[in-house]
Amino acid sequence: MVLEDRDGNLMGARIAADGQWRFPQRKRVPERFAQALITFEDRRFYKHPGIDPIGIARAIQQNFKNKRIVSGGSTLTMQTIRMSRGKQSRSVFQKIIEAILATRLELSYSKSDILSLYAANAPFGGNVVGLDAASWRYYGKQADQLTWAEAATLAVLPNRPPLIHPGRTRDALHAKRNRLLQRLFEDGHLNAQTLELSLLEILPENPLPLPNISPHLLETIRAGKRYKSQQQTGFTTTLQRDLQNQINTILNRHHQRLLGNGIHNLSAIVLDVEKNEVLAYVGNISKAGAAHQSAVDVIPAPRSTGSILKPFLYAMAIDDGLISPTSLLPDIPTYMGGYRPENYNETFDGLVPAKRVLARSLNVPMVRLLHDYGLEKFHFGLQQLNLHAINQPPSHYGLTLILGGAESSLWEITNAYAGVARTLRHFQPNNGQYQKQDFTEATWLATTPQEESNPNLQKEFPTLSAAACWQMVEAMRTVERPNSEGSWERFQSGKRIAWKTGTSFGFRDAWAVGMTPRYVVGVWAGNADGEGRPGLVGVNAAGPVLFDIFSLLKSPEWFLKPIDEMAEVALCADTGYRALPDCPVDSTWLGPGRDKLAGCPYHQRIHLDPTGRFRVNSDCMEPSKMQPASWLVLPPIEETYYQKNHPEYRSLPPLHPDCPAETESASRMIQLIYPPRGAKIFIPVDLDGQLSRTIFRATHRNPGARIFWHLDNEFLGTTEDFHELALHPTPGKHILTLVDDKGARIVREFEILEETR
Repeated sequence: MVLEDRDGNLMGARIAADGQWRFPQRKRVPERFAQALITFEDRRFYKHPGIDPIGIARAIQQNFKNKRIVSGGSTLTMQTIRMSRGKQSRSVFQKIIEAILATRLELSYSKSDILSLYAANAPFGGNVVGLDAASWRYYGKQADQLTWAEAATLAVLPNRPPLIHPGRTRDALHAKRNRLLQRLFEDGHLNAQTLELSLLEILPENPLPLPNISPHLLETIRAGKRYKSQQQTGFTTTLQRDLQNQINTILNRHHQRLLGNGIHNLSAIVLDVEKNEVLAYVGNISKAGAAHQSAVDVIPAPRSTGSILKPFLYAMAIDDGLISPTSLLPDIPTYMGGYRPENYNETFDGLVPAKRVLARSLNVPMVRLLHDYGLEKFHFGLQQLNLHAINQPPSHYGLTLILGGAESSLWEITNAYAGVARTLRHFQPNNGQYQKQDFTEATWLATTPQEESNPNLQKEFPTLSAAACWQMVEAMRTVERPNSEGSWERFQSGKRIAWKTGTSFGFRDAWAVGMTPRYVVGVWAGNADGEGRPGLVGVNAAGPVLFDIFSLLKSPEWFLKPIDEMAEVALCADTGYRALPDCPVDSTWLGPGRDKLAGCPYHQRIHLDPTGRFRVNSDCMEPSKMQPASWLVLPPIEETYYQKNHPEYRSLPPLHPDCPAETESASRMIQLIYPPRGAKIFIPVDLDGQLSRTIFRATHRNPGARIFWHLDNEFLGTTEDFHELALHPTPGKHILTLVDDKGARIVREFEILEETR
């Protein structure tokens, strides 16, 4: 089996089942080899009908003179027939059969075809069959690049390959080659200078190893996973040999860096967005060795997705009108059906703009967004993106689907991102219409029929709107991560690249995917056997590889904003939701989901006393003395975490002392962080055999407020400023009641599960 790049350069080959190096038949034999072969074997090849009476007469005369067979008088056509019939005796009877079949071959095929058949099946010594295999094995180059001396050497080899073999009978081979070169000179095929230089060329040494530039794609093809025809043995791919070699070098260099952390496997793929073709395919790092599954092609292998699917949820939620890029998403302690997601740095920010949630790859807001968007709807959207490895029902994955609870392959992930880039690239040339082919998987086979030049277009977007794709790309232009001090740093490349990293649970898989209008690159790092390693995270392990690959790819332009699909919308400048009368207004361009975007849930109209320090109402102050104000009012839990990182945030002013406390809603003042509603809590047993304590947490809008805690109507204690209590309730159902010093009350039911042995 033979694999070539788009220009016919050999990328790799595997020996045939019969132990022979045999390449597929080429349509045209290189001119130098054809002329050398005809001059040596059959000078009247283009004149005879398959048999050459003059040649036969000369052979009879030579054999009679030498009293032994020194020439058979066979034409190239007869020799081609002989090779097709396998091992037959060299008797006169067999010669007659060959002559008859040769004339029939001449009637059915052109001289060029017969030369091609001969060149593809001639023995060239050892287990090398055919001109192309011989050219690579002896000279390490394509047959089209052979010099006159090299072509002459290969032309004489099939004459007696067991006797004349490079490395064993060099003198005989050298003499035959030089005699042929002299005849070519005498016939006017090469000049005196070329003859002189050709005679100085040395003979090849022992056979050379064949190129092995993309071994994993070759083996995947060989295993029948990437093509339908089991008879096909030669494949011309869309790969670019030089790019493949450069990326192999990059991955080998980074492999040395990752080895120090016990990370042994690395893979990458590069796609051409417009042509929808594979330009480079590195299924694994070959230097990993057999002990670390270096032969495994990781690209089609399903692996835990980590955070690599988050941009798709972001875009789908924008198309659904659930959020805008600047909408604030809750980043607070979250408990959903026994599932408790955590951020990478185990902190909370209260509220974070959606585009920064994506840039920082925050887990908690994304889980809550998935819950609000709908697990089933997101699962269906991923199917539309052709992520076929996510083949279980939505309930199988649950909310972990967005954090790596599902598996997909580097092949599927990279193709999905390429669909986003292609949607943006085609939107304006297609006059604001869509084509379903934008999300079809790329081809690696150069002979695969390309898409029609005038594909069927439709006004409705089949998967993601161009506007959502553009907003997704813009959010992905920066990636942030926490530094050692706990603050967030922004990482940007010198090039404009939209990129995303991902890390699976247990540090088993590190992902990085990047896209420009021309290229999409996907990188995976990890261990093929699934072993996790501390510090195996996307931004450290796969990200640097991604940027080194993009340094080889020129893409000066950037995605055009799909303005035809967007409209300017008035949003709340503080919250990113549709602006209401009490909101400061900022205008933003949004796509098809803009009409469904909800109004701002956080701004309220309040009234202040003349000093501006207290809230008042008509129960405690005359309306003429009140000062109306628009105020950003966050729920207590969100506010608790938000104000830590936003010193400009102003909490809701307290009620004026003259105003009755009962006007305050308890839910606006107190919120219980843990336990969540309807929680069923399992408490482990400590080493001493006693049940562990459970930490119950609450928050209050007023920093100095006191909260009185009651469990099943029994008073437990009072907290101030930091509202936490360590409790050990008995197994069974309980009621927790919290009351502040103004009388605001909240009640929460929960259940303690008893350990079963």
